[in-house]
Amino acid sequence: MTKKLAKIKYLPNNFQVLEPGDYVECAISGKKINLENLTYWNVELQEPYFSYKEAFQKRETKS
Repeated sequence: MTKKLAKIKYLPNNFQVLEPGDYVECAISGKKINLENLTYWNVELQEPYFSYKEAFQKRETKS
């Protein structure tokens, strides 16, 4: 069974699935993130992150 990339709108405390799928890709590492494991994202940039490490890395490069 092929997994499908989901299209997501990231909100402050949740996310909305715009196009159904199984995963999204981390904006930093490119790792696949299953939707049930999606915890870190940036609402302003509309980007998902695999873990707190990638989210922190993105924040540090923005400064």
